[in-house]
Amino acid sequence: MKKYKYIVLFLISLVIIFYSCNKTTSTFKEKPKLVVGIVIDQMRYDYLTRFADRFSENGFKRLINKGFSLENAHYNMIPTYTAVGHASIFSGTTPSNHAIISNYWYDQNEKKSIYCVDDSNYKTVGNNSKEGEKSPHRMLTSTLTDQLHLAQNMNGKAIGIAIKDRSSILSAGHTANGAYWFSGGDHGQWISSSYYMDSLPNWVTKFNNSGKADEYLSKSWKTLYNINTYKQSISDNNPFEGLNKGEKTPTFPHDIPAINQQNGHYSMIKEIPAGNSITLDFAKAAIIGEKLGKSKFTDFLTISFSSTDYIGHQYGPASIEIEDTYLRLDKDLEELLITLDKEVGEGNYTIFLTADHAAVHVPAYLQSLKIPAHYFNTEKFKNYVSSISKKYFNSDLLVENISNFQIFLNKKTLTSLGLDKNIVAQKLADKIIEFEGIYKTVTAKTLQTTQFSEGILNSLQNGYNQKFSGDIMILPYPATLKRTIWDSRKTGTSHGSGYSYDTHVPIIFYGNGIKKGVSKKRHNITNIAPTIANLLKIEAPNSTSGIIITEVFEK
Repeated sequence: MKKYKYIVLFLISLVIIFYSCNKTTSTFKEKPKLVVGIVIDQMRYDYLTRFADRFSENGFKRLINKGFSLENAHYNMIPTYTAVGHASIFSGTTPSNHAIISNYWYDQNEKKSIYCVDDSNYKTVGNNSKEGEKSPHRMLTSTLTDQLHLAQNMNGKAIGIAIKDRSSILSAGHTANGAYWFSGGDHGQWISSSYYMDSLPNWVTKFNNSGKADEYLSKSWKTLYNINTYKQSISDNNPFEGLNKGEKTPTFPHDIPAINQQNGHYSMIKEIPAGNSITLDFAKAAIIGEKLGKSKFTDFLTISFSSTDYIGHQYGPASIEIEDTYLRLDKDLEELLITLDKEVGEGNYTIFLTADHAAVHVPAYLQSLKIPAHYFNTEKFKNYVSSISKKYFNSDLLVENISNFQIFLNKKTLTSLGLDKNIVAQKLADKIIEFEGIYKTVTAKTLQTTQFSEGILNSLQNGYNQKFSGDIMILPYPATLKRTIWDSRKTGTSHGSGYSYDTHVPIIFYGNGIKKGVSKKRHNITNIAPTIANLLKIEAPNSTSGIIITEVFEK
């Protein structure tokens, strides 16, 4: 009897241990009440490591330490621009499928440059500007938010928020209940499009009337801490940073009240950390105003912090301005998490955080360190293409447009001269590679008939859309920025390439259903959408090409 008694006690002990472990390690519930997709515009992965010592425990570090971080996440497409990044994150595929091939691109049918979310069929909701004539109609695939709505018979809410219209619209998807962006100039308001609604909700009107925009414009931008403690950045006064109008040096403090009228008035909020803070304020108002996470259905909130991009473009990754911006953003994230804990409940929401692209160090700064870097003269290149077209085909009218490192041939002229498009494209591709600064050239025909399974040509192929892209694709040298003959500046930075400085971004999952951990495996940005779809037990977006990241899930 004593033997059986010990066996029973042993089994009971195992059951208690099993349930105790489950209770202490698992936060998984059937589905989160709210999913929050955070995109930080122009965030390099190394900002997480460079500034780690100065982050609080409750912002970036909370997400990393209690969530699952992918340390080797990349964009697997070219170009790496804002619209492309947001469309790819939320559709789970590349421009070859979703068709957002840039922010602006040349439309071969309309014979002009078009903007990714422009749509004159709709009107501005919120003010009398044309800034709300927008929709997601150029994105030809569904998004995570669309699929969640379909799975819930159009119940639950999907809200997109960003300073930039394209960031809000392409994240929120086709079926969003609302997408909001910031109207600068003399407006200083959050607006939307009649695509989504006829009038702004009361909570948005209340926010616009709160005076927040004026409050942020009334403060100078000073460093959060003593400027001498910013050891991860180069000197404050250096030749690699751009100037605001009204400033003699690109140095702290930036006197925003004195110079904002010269720099677009309310638009200047976009170009300082206050742009991220007002985005946070508006997101908090949306969580409360829309009662997100409080129904029996799952809601989806997308937040894109855009000011990091404006600041990065002007000052570059090595600047004190960038370091200070991320220290302030860390505090904004902490405040967002506190709001979610209070309004939705810790354990009731899931977050993913990533970036729409990264950025190259200022080429002039790299050159000063004897690191290869370049400026590409676009006007000289256009003249060169015209000259070789004249030399080999006796016409300088064969090229219709050159933009986004793509060449569009004039099909009408080719036909009138009896020239074969593919022969002309290949000859031009073979000759323009001789131009200084060009590293590789590939024709559309090659991309349609050859499969590149890895490397930068694979990224180029993923970014190529047969219907909308050009006839010749061009890759410059690494660390190259475009310049025109009218713009000889060697300050600030940009992005757009398929090199690692543009493609390597953070991806962090946190919250309901996500285990604590880290992965050093390479993952593509297109893996986010199918992973979140799997967590929500819904169908992935309809052209998803990514895979589920199973290692992030709790068992």
